[in-house]
Amino acid sequence: MTPYEQLLHLAFTAPNDVKYYLTPTTLQAYDQLRAAKPTERPFRFEQVRLGVAMSLLKLVSELGDHDESRQVLDVLHRALSEARSPEDIDRIVGREAKLFDRLYENLYVNEQGEELLNLFGRTLDADAPELLEDVAQEAVDLARTIDFSENEDDN
Repeated sequence: MTPYEQLLHLAFTAPNDVKYYLTPTTLQAYDQLRAAKPTERPFRFEQVRLGVAMSLLKLVSELGDHDESRQVLDVLHRALSEARSPEDIDRIVGREAKLFDRLYENLYVNEQGEELLNLFGRTLDADAPELLEDVAQEAVDLARTIDFSENEDDN
């Protein structure tokens, strides 16, 4: 299993989340990137980026019960599900730019949450599949160490 697939399965564990977020498009994005013709690679790359970003925001939302990260997660999911080109992704995400601006407002996170947000930023900055794979592997390693039950005690 690739780091991309591992990350998806670590982030989306609840049965309803699995059904909603782990669509064939999401699950097959990495394989489709690897098999893509040169003209399709930019779009397939963006699909993988969306999958990694969704996973990271899901982990942030679970760690801190953070509504803004869930809202951005849903925008990314919509872009991954509906877009047929990089321009479609930009259009869908661009319509919700204010949500991305608010993502870091009123956000209290611990060290692990900060690491997740740092990985999210690196996902947005990545310009090559290898960089996204590195981010996904780091996220897998981090996700395996997060104790989500600590947050439950705070509520």
